[in-house]
This record gives sequence, structure tokens and C-alpha cells, in this order.
Amino acid sequence: MNRLPLLLLICASLISACTGLPAGQAAQGPEPAQPSGSVIFQDDFAQATTGWDRFIVTEGVMDYDGGGYRILVNALQTNFWATPHKNVTDVRLEVDSGKLAGPDENRIGLICRSNGKDYYFFLISSDGYYGIGLFKDEQVALLGQSEMLASSNINKGLAINHLRADCVGDTLTFFVNGFQVAQVKDTTLTSGNFGILAGTFTTPGVDIVFDNFVALQP
Repeated sequence: MNRLPLLLLICASLISACTGLPAGQAAQGPEPAQPSGSVIFQDDFAQATTGWDRFIVTEGVMDYDGGGYRILVNALQTNFWATPHKNVTDVRLEVDSGKLAGPDENRIGLICRSNGKDYYFFLISSDGYYGIGLFKDEQVALLGQSEMLASSNINKGLAINHLRADCVGDTLTFFVNGFQVAQVKDTTLTSGNFGILAGTFTTPGVDIVFDNFVALQP
């Protein structure tokens, strides 16, 4: 299937959850770097008290669900994304993601260096495509590619994929199921929050569950 061009990859009328800090919480600088391999944050979503966003609206759902974290997106050309409200410079992110229902033409991924509005994204779709990109000033740009590209390393359909995103200095690296699929360099964003993302293209009902999230000092 031919991928939509990058201007449609993430629509400028994006509905984004958790675009800032919780009410009353002041913005803080990046947390101090820890030794390589140290766990910055991890969550198996067994307890609904670990700081991820929770809401139910007409456009979808983001909430802890059955020992995982579920993102359901009912609106078209829309992303929902959630974070645990951390702030770091360099990070290695890993998560297990699985499609529960909805179209295979979807967006499933990780984000890093979010300042509440801008972020880097690392995406796959359940029909076997991937991309790394930057969302900034309500504009989207894929990095190192003009459209999402196919990879045989992505498990299609109702399947689990293990995603890893490394944000280290100016280098962004994306792994799917243990295989590196992309690496690019960009200096636009230097620190920020991290998290997970799911979204739709032209068909609503993307329903994704995430589990075993970990953020490591690279």
C-alpha cells in the first residue's frame, strides 16, 4: 500500500493528549544523567497510579486497561499521545505494542524530547511501514525519508511488536523487534518528555495496547 505523503502523516489539527505538565506543576529542567544502562523509568501498567494520562472523550480513550495502557482513537487523521511527565536529555525507550482492533493502516509508536507541543516520533503501522520524524510548530516532517517505508521486521495485523527508540545527542535510532530500521541526525530538540503514541489515517477505531515500557540511560 502506498503511504500517505508526509503532510498527511500527522495532521496539523492534531488532537494531542498530555500536551503539558499536570495542573499546578512547574516546568523543570532535565533530570541528571545516570550511569549507562540505568533505569530512568519503567512501567508494566499493573497499577493505575504511575502518572500516565487518563481520559475518555468522544474522539477516543487513553487509560490503564487490563495490565496494559490502551489508546483508542476514533477521530480521523488524529494522534493521541501520553507521557509519564519526565524530562531528560538522552534516553533509550522500549515498549511492547499490540493492535487490539481497528485498521492496519494506523500509527503506533514512541516519542521523545517533547516540550508539550513539539516532539520526535518513531512510528510503525500494522500493515508494515515505519518512519522517524519531527512534529514542530504544528508541522510534521519525516526525517531521512519522504514517506513511511515498508519493513519485513514489522509483525502485521493483530500482532505484538517490540519497539525501541534511542535519542542520543543528535542521533535518533529506531529498532523494531530487535532490528535497526532507521537512523537519522537532527539537532532541533535537545531534551524533554518521552512517551507512547497511537493514531489514525483515514479510518477510525485504531485500538492499541502498550506494555512493558522502560526508559534507560543510553
